[in-house]
Parts: sequence; C-alpha cells; structure tokens
Amino acid sequence: MNLRPAVGAVLVTLSLAGPALGLAERWNNFARDPHHSALSSAASQSLEQVHWQTPVDLNPQYVSNKLPIHYGSPLVTAKNTVIVPVKTGAQGGFQVEARSGTNGRLIWSLPTDYILPPHNWTPVFGPALSSEPRVYFPGAGGTVYFRDSPDSAAGIEGRLVFYGKKNFLADPSAYYASVMINTPITTDHSGNIFFGFQVIGETPVALNSGIARINSRSRTGTWIAAAAAANDNSITKVVDNCAPALSPHGRTVYVAVSNGLAGYLVALDSRTLAPKASVPLKDPKSGSDSLLSDNGSASPTVGPDGEVYFGVLENPSRENNGRGWLLHFDNTLSQSKIPGAFGWDDTAAVVPSSLVKSYKGTSTYLLMSKYNNYANVGSGNGQNKVAVLDPNATEIDPVTGATVMQEVLTILGPTPNPPLQGVKEWCINSAAVDRSTKAIMANSEDGKLYRWDLTSNTLSQAVTLTLGLGEAYTPTVIGVDGTVYAINNAMLFAVGTYTAPADFSLSASPSSVKKKPATH
Repeated sequence: MNLRPAVGAVLVTLSLAGPALGLAERWNNFARDPHHSALSSAASQSLEQVHWQTPVDLNPQYVSNKLPIHYGSPLVTAKNTVIVPVKTGAQGGFQVEARSGTNGRLIWSLPTDYILPPHNWTPVFGPALSSEPRVYFPGAGGTVYFRDSPDSAAGIEGRLVFYGKKNFLADPSAYYASVMINTPITTDHSGNIFFGFQVIGETPVALNSGIARINSRSRTGTWIAAAAAANDNSITKVVDNCAPALSPHGRTVYVAVSNGLAGYLVALDSRTLAPKASVPLKDPKSGSDSLLSDNGSASPTVGPDGEVYFGVLENPSRENNGRGWLLHFDNTLSQSKIPGAFGWDDTAAVVPSSLVKSYKGTSTYLLMSKYNNYANVGSGNGQNKVAVLDPNATEIDPVTGATVMQEVLTILGPTPNPPLQGVKEWCINSAAVDRSTKAIMANSEDGKLYRWDLTSNTLSQAVTLTLGLGEAYTPTVIGVDGTVYAINNAMLFAVGTYTAPADFSLSASPSSVKKKPATH
C-alpha cells in the first residue's frame, strides 16, 4: 500500500508520564550501545497511543509500492532529546534534527553535505551520540561533523577529518568525489568514533576503502584499509551499513569487509586499528563463502561474554529460503560456534535469560532475532516469526537439516499477507529489548508496532502506525522516558501511554492516533 507521509513534522503535544531520566538510559548508537545489544535500561511505556510523529524522509522514492531505503536509527540523549536523521532529497541530501522526546518540538536542525556511496537500495545515514554529550554525523569526503550540547538550541559545531584536516582543505573537491562514509558511526564509552568508508577514485593522500577511528580528545584520526584488516588483497571495502561493534572491555572493534560478494569478519585493536584476527564468513550448510549484501544492514552483535554474532546470506542462494544465517564466533574469531537459522538484514539483540521465565537452560543470555520464512523463496511458507534463541544449545533446522541455535520462544506475525501464503514480514533490523517489562518491541510490515511479552509469549499490545507496506528493515528504540520509537513508511513514530486528548491537530491519517488504548 503506497501511503505517502505528509511533508513536515506532525506534532501532538501531550503530557507524558514515565520513569525518572538518567545517564544509563541513553540510546547512543544503532542498537543502543557499541556492542549493539539493543537492551534498554528504561522501562517502556505501554503501547497505547502515538504521541508525535515526524518524517525521516522528505522525498521518499517508492518502487512498485515498496520502499527500498534503510533509514538511520533515532538516538536519545540522557535529557530526552531525540536525534533524528532525515533524508531530504529524492536521491540523497540529509540533515540531523533534535526534537523534544516529550512532544516532538524541533530544538535545532543541521544540514550536511554528505554524499551517498554507490548503491542499489539507499544506504544508512547513521549518526551517533557520545557521553560529552556530542552528536556525530557523516559529511562529504569521509569527514564527520559534530555538534555539542544536543539538548540546547545552540552548541559548538565542528568538522573532523580522519586523514587530516590540512590534507582535506588542500583539495576538498578531490575527497568529495572519491571518499564516502558507508556505515553508521559507532561511539565507544570514551567517545571515540569508528566507521567504514569507501574510496571510489584517487585521492591526494592515497586512501583505500577501510575502517577509520577518530580520537574524542585529540580529534586525530587513524585508518586501515579493508584489505589490510583481512590480510587479503582481494578485499575492496567494508560492507555497506555494517556498524562497527566493540567488545565488552572496549579493546577490540569488529566489522565485516568484502570483495563485493563475500569476505571476512575482522577484529582490530580499538586504539590503533592494528589487525588482531579475521575469519572467512562461510555458509554453515554448504561450506561455501556466505554472501555479504550491500542491500542489508546486519551489524555485529557482541554478547556480554565477548562472543560475536553476525548475519549473512546463504550460498547457494535460496538454500535457506533467503533467511541467511546468524554466524557465531568466540571473541578471538578463532572458533566458529553454533549458528542461528536466520541472519539476513538483521542484528541480533541480547536478551538476559532471566527475562524468559520458561527458560530452563544454562545460558546467561539469549538472542532475539527476526525469524521470517519468506513465501515463495525456496520452500518458504510465509510463516514469518520473531524468535528468542539459545546461543549454546542446538536443534536441527527443519528447512536445511543444519544444526542451529535452539529456539526458546517464537511467535508468528498476526496479519495475513494475500495473495501470498502466510503473514506479513517482521520489519526490523534491530528490535528493542525491555528488561524491566520483560518484553521486546518489534515493527511489522503490516504497519503496526508490537509488544512481545516474553512471560506469556503473546503479542500483548499493538498500535497502528500506517497502513503498512513492503520496506527495508528498520530499527526500534526505547527512550529514556520509556517512549518507544519505530519507523514505518518513512515516518518516525513516538509511541507510549494513553493520555487524555488535549487540543491538537494532525496532518496525517487520523488512524495514526488511538483515542483509547489498543491492546491485543
């Protein structure tokens, strides 16, 4: 369904009730933290009402009533300011907005000259927050803009260059034409930033596609070529949209690199970017090279024990019904461990095992994964699910016969998907896990945001955002006051507890706001 969002922010002023705000609840990165756990410290509000909404794309480009665009994750500061990356043009153009988490009021907005790398599906424009607090966001020529005091209408702004500002200023046009950031930015707990970049031409300083780090204090940069990181000269780039992930102690950074088709997961020293390890990403069923699609947005997840998980596509194609695999390694990447049965365009979330009352195993944490089984892909039957998996226990996958992570809980999407068999896909590249209410927030292509209650294993709440459509997968976020944020059909929706209506107006479909709680 081609439901085009209105251009311009849609604000609903409401008084929200929620828990006290604190530093621990910040959502600084894609999937919340540098480990990509997507595990919230704030208790989510009840999913009863859309409090406010705003476009994340002022000129969305639909293809056969689908939206093949990966949108950057919203971020939330400790003072409840929501940082919103916004696409402004048909084929590019971006800005960063800061909005009040309470009512969506615009606090400030900054444009960027960022240029997208070569692509099919539109890649992620992914900013990040650090503890100063500071917002970092991509600029042209592989540069990074920053803005201090994100909760205030005014703040210090600047531009950082990982290969040296003097080098950049000597010939900006050469770098504009050749160097593009091609992953979300990741900040570590000290405020240092990491990102992948792609080089498509010659530069005055001889750059090759690779991984960069910028020190938060000295503002100086370090970089390593993707080929050097993998110790393989056939490697040409970092995989598009693959946000670097940090180990629990912060000393190792993980990212995927490729030759445009297949490649490696690499581990680098987070201070120097010196290579520590690399592992070829192999299909656990066929033994062939897994496929690394630049149309996906899978990023590594690092568990609390340091083990690393990364989603890939299967090879041969359709061997696993287009589901891909969630590959699993120890912290040194020297040992391949039990894979998950789904990995395509998905970043696994961490679920403390204590959140699942029915769980009787020995793992201290579990993993939440999208678990679609796409209709008409291989033997796929459209039974699209989400799942909680045990990374240390096994079962036999009924599709491939491979040994995979054991299912702890699964739940089927609720909405039929005619004319195809089965139900609508789950539409997430990272779900939000709420440890306080023992639940997971997940977005669906039926246009609804759901609460998956892990105690009852039910979809206990749903709120309608749009009429739904096929789209590239999107992140869900929990803010410091418990507001849940989801992107559906080029709009960001802030969802929470029902509040008696005040005087307000909407420029979008009135079905977006519930006048009474909608729980199922």
